[in-house]
Amino acid sequence: MDKNKEYFDSQNHSISINERKSIMVYGVKKINSFDDTEFFVDSIKGPIIIKGESLELLKLDTFQGSLSIKGIINSVCYLDSTKKSKTDSIMSRLFKW
Repeated sequence: MDKNKEYFDSQNHSISINERKSIMVYGVKKINSFDDTEFFVDSIKGPIIIKGESLELLKLDTFQGSLSIKGIINSVCYLDSTKKSKTDSIMSRLFKW
């Protein structure tokens, strides 16, 4: 497991969008879920949601950490994995462990 973590930590992370018709993402760990309108991806810099229309997975190389998608790209959003959700904060206030 430590070798995997070291490998991902040594990778670069970048995103390249070409005319909103295709996107290349480097530093990808895995795809959590996807359909023709949304890809939910884990990257070395945190979770990413890619939204669009007619999205198709062209290539996923987990060894090199690269992902290629074609379709109309509408948005790319990083999710902050360090923030606690409202539910967590309410629950932690109600039930102190």
